[in-house]
Amino acid sequence: MTNETTANRNATLYRMDMPGHLCPFGLKSRYLLRRQGYQVEDHKLRSRQEVESFKKKHDVDTTPQTFIDGERIGGYESLRQYFGKASAEDEGLSYRPVIALFLVAALMALSISWATAGSVITGRTLEWFVAGAMTLLGLQKLKDVEAFSSMFLNYDLLAQRYVGYAYLYPFGETLAGLLMIAGALVWISAPVALFIGSVGAASVFKAVYIDKRSLKCACVGGDSKVPLGFVSLTENLMMMGMGIWMIARAALHNV
Repeated sequence: MTNETTANRNATLYRMDMPGHLCPFGLKSRYLLRRQGYQVEDHKLRSRQEVESFKKKHDVDTTPQTFIDGERIGGYESLRQYFGKASAEDEGLSYRPVIALFLVAALMALSISWATAGSVITGRTLEWFVAGAMTLLGLQKLKDVEAFSSMFLNYDLLAQRYVGYAYLYPFGETLAGLLMIAGALVWISAPVALFIGSVGAASVFKAVYIDKRSLKCACVGGDSKVPLGFVSLTENLMMMGMGIWMIARAALHNV
């Protein structure tokens, strides 16, 4: 894009920038406009009186407000729609959150391997990956156990029979993951991982592949937009495999 073209694209933004409140949507609006190549005439509303005066003058209820070519576009969400971007609230199901989580878990495993053995790949790297993923997934659920339990009850077979299991699950998953990272108390971590992984795999398989239900997965918490399906099943199978592997390894060491 040439400077001449950019200069011909001007927008006027009114946003709150007061000592006690800096509007995040105003900053997002300015950022979005600049990314679209607009020169932004940035008007900061410095006091509550300025804000109310602006609202009254333009007959609007909220700020920020963006104007392009003299036309009022509206607030941040309206501006996103103007540029053909989906509203954050209207975005559909996505695997992006769980992909990001597994990627971070993989990087954590490589980092631990490097810190402990001076190599990015060791005999325990895969273990640390699965254990790290379990810990991170448990943390997502612990952020709001009530919301998680409500979504979990839609498909988990054991939780539907014993509701208390839905509340215990995040703690069990997180504990098992942490113990597996440390390589401690295998007699606790391995059976827990094997149990919740087995119940989870059976529940997902029934809900998705037998009952053909379209549900959201509670794997990354109660506000998840991750669809219940192959990724959810794989997650549970990984926990099952990890539990079996650790039990087998402990048994071999005791022989």
